[in-house]
Amino acid sequence: MASQKKEEIRNLAPVIEPSILSADFVTLGNAIQTLIDNGLKMLHIDVMDGHFVPNLAIGPQILGSLKKHFPDIIYSVHLMIEHPAQYIDVFADAGADIVTVHVEAENHLDRTLNYIKDKGLLAGVSLNPATPISAIQMVMPFVDVILVMTVNPGFGGQKLIPYALDKVRVLSEIRREPEYNYLIEVDGGVKHHNLENVLEKGADLIVMGSAIMGASDVKEAFVSAENIAESFRR
Repeated sequence: MASQKKEEIRNLAPVIEPSILSADFVTLGNAIQTLIDNGLKMLHIDVMDGHFVPNLAIGPQILGSLKKHFPDIIYSVHLMIEHPAQYIDVFADAGADIVTVHVEAENHLDRTLNYIKDKGLLAGVSLNPATPISAIQMVMPFVDVILVMTVNPGFGGQKLIPYALDKVRVLSEIRREPEYNYLIEVDGGVKHHNLENVLEKGADLIVMGSAIMGASDVKEAFVSAENIAESFRR
């Protein structure tokens, strides 16, 4: 089932993936329905513990509610927390399709990624801006998603760090080799004015938080991003 989901996502790529971190939670349901009506396929769920990153955000209860009301969306859960392995089960049960952990937060990365895969989910690993690709070299042949942080994680609305985006280009070149089959995700500071540059580097999944969910007109912001992404679709 996970392999089918991965191919489904690959066939949709590049996917604009709004993050609810920047949303108005009072009107979140209406905003998501509006986006679904305009082609939304995937949502990004940022989970923060106030320790690994200096912020608190989004637990499994919110994901469970979203899954109940919007069951057809693909949910990508980004665990920006210490000891992420302890929380895989609860987010799997809440409805996650992808669970991504940080290499900087996980001492037993191989075990954790394989546990995510054993749960029938797509396993992702994330790199902070200053973390080199070499830190995940040994797991790259079997990981499903590599998430490149292009801001220091913890808060929405930051400016994209250019050198972090260079890792997307390198990852795109590496996966031309037959032993690699990962999707590339970019998260942090992606706006409409730099979206084309992100796509040109080879990103498959593009997280946009404040640029979409924090916009005064969520529909217009999403449709504008979709129009840019459309020219890059296979």
